[in-house]
Amino acid sequence: MTARTGMLRHRIILESAAVTPDGGGGESLVWQPVATLWAAIRPLSGRERFSAGEFSAQVSHEIILRYRAGVLPAMRFRKGSRIFEIRAVMDENERRRRLRVLCEEQAL
Repeated sequence: MTARTGMLRHRIILESAAVTPDGGGGESLVWQPVATLWAAIRPLSGRERFSAGEFSAQVSHEIILRYRAGVLPAMRFRKGSRIFEIRAVMDENERRRRLRVLCEEQAL
């Protein structure tokens, strides 16, 4: 999907994981904001499965944003309470204009 600037209408937060002391001698993983960005979000596919007596859903999305160096699969996007774990990052047309990011939305 090629997104024009007007299609970048979703405000999302790029987050990076950090390990911090939990005060009890251990560590905990926290997500820290890196940047707030404009993006286009498009669902690609979804599926449900039944495991351990519960249904779980997996939905994949394509997120398009202006080119930004340093976006990695170890990061994630947040839009309100929705979380999109980054699976792949591609420089669209290899021109450093747009990033095409494939994500999986996590059900809370």
